[in-house]
Amino acid sequence: MAAGFLACSLGCFQCFIKWEDSSRLCWGHVWTEYNVRNMDECFRKLDRIFNTNESVIEAGRVGGGYDIKLKEILEAEIFPLVEEFDQKLHNDTVYEQRLQTAANSFIAAASKLPRVSGCFPPCGFQHEGAVYDCGTCRYDSCEFPLDCPIEEIEVMENSRTKMWCNVAFALPDDIKVIWRFTKEVKTQQLFGFKEVTVGVDRLYSIPSAELHHQGTYQCEIYSGPRSIVRVYFYLTVTPQLVVGHTELQEIFDLSLLPGGQLSLPVPAGSPDSIFPLSSLSPLLIICLTSLGLLVLLSLG
Repeated sequence: MAAGFLACSLGCFQCFIKWEDSSRLCWGHVWTEYNVRNMDECFRKLDRIFNTNESVIEAGRVGGGYDIKLKEILEAEIFPLVEEFDQKLHNDTVYEQRLQTAANSFIAAASKLPRVSGCFPPCGFQHEGAVYDCGTCRYDSCEFPLDCPIEEIEVMENSRTKMWCNVAFALPDDIKVIWRFTKEVKTQQLFGFKEVTVGVDRLYSIPSAELHHQGTYQCEIYSGPRSIVRVYFYLTVTPQLVVGHTELQEIFDLSLLPGGQLSLPVPAGSPDSIFPLSSLSPLLIICLTSLGLLVLLSLG
């Protein structure tokens, strides 16, 4: 007789009500069509009314720790029926009415329990966002990957930079933070990283960024032995020499106006600060040109 009930998928009823109590509940079920006592038909009723009822399943999707309260609510509805129906015959219509009433009461009470705090994409094992699933009789995680997308950071050489290992979801109290680094490349391949620091500090600071600091930084947060999330940063360090070269080149280009005119500073009160190159002496033109080339060559 038990085969029909056990073959069905799990549900809130089977998560919280023991098999022995289910058997006592269904002992006196009378299948009126054939006027015989039939427990299998009772088990199928339980499956339909509780285990595969979408309203019951949705009501059971509670936040962390409230599965205990779900159990208490369901037991309060089912145990009185177990005592009433055990070793006593009742028609299937009576079972249908009483079990449906119990299911409706469960839905009403369970729906008032706190829901989940929510899942925060795109990454991380988020225990606080997990929901109870009557289909598996356990809490399901938010099912995001551990690896977060790479965040890109650009800094000037010799400047200070900070990387914060922040996530959108709440972290447990017993975290351990490991910072790792792989030089030059932008990657999330775990085998290339070397450990830099271990502790609880989610801030990684570089007082003065050098070219050898360029690469990918990984912050991995643990709770006990479990990895919760891996956050990535790709740091690009721009040499100051390149920046200086670019800025001087822009200044030089801007000083030469259309038509071969050179913009030069002149004393206050002068009528014009723009001189045609043709009005300058050949020697002065050669000097200015040579000076500009020397500056550019000295900067590489």
